[in-house]
Amino acid sequence: MDISIYFEEAAQVSVAFVIGAIIGLEREFRSKPAGFRTMILICVGSCLYTILSKEIGNGSPDRIASNIVTGIGFIGAGVIFKEGISVNGLTTAALIWVTAALGMAIGYHNYPLAVVVSGIVVITLFVLEPVQRFINRFHKVKDYRIKTISLGNDFKQELEIFFTEHDMDFRCMKTVKEDADAVYMYRISSPDRDYDAINHFLLNHKEVRSFEV
Repeated sequence: MDISIYFEEAAQVSVAFVIGAIIGLEREFRSKPAGFRTMILICVGSCLYTILSKEIGNGSPDRIASNIVTGIGFIGAGVIFKEGISVNGLTTAALIWVTAALGMAIGYHNYPLAVVVSGIVVITLFVLEPVQRFINRFHKVKDYRIKTISLGNDFKQELEIFFTEHDMDFRCMKTVKEDADAVYMYRISSPDRDYDAINHFLLNHKEVRSFEV
């Protein structure tokens, strides 16, 4: 093999390193599970596997590339976790998936597409975050997980009266018994987004053991 090919492949891996580092810096800055080094390794590894898949003689070059997607799925699933009633890590999992795709694009010499998608990823992570925060300010629906002391026989009625008095739409999504306590899952919509009133009510209610939003 011509030595120039080795230099070309080294350049591909180097580009994958740079792109993985740029994406990883944002995740590291936000203290996410998959950070700086992880994103570099994912991008470089995907690029390397893609390069090797092209060098297979009589084999199908798309087999290794397709298995990259499967393998990345397992890594992405590892960063998704449930905390209370919310699910975290979906953005990081999606970034792992996109970073692997970028590595594959570089491995196939599709540099223009890799640059464009990298730019879209950077814009999504840095520029669109304030937009998302702005949208969240107008989000009227919140889910509450409320755990009461014992079964909280009077609590449910008092809570729903409170919602009615404050013109809040509500729906009891689920009621379960946890050990000797009761857990209520409510979806609440406040027209003026005044959820502090709900928090204050729950904090001061004698039958509430804990609650999560």
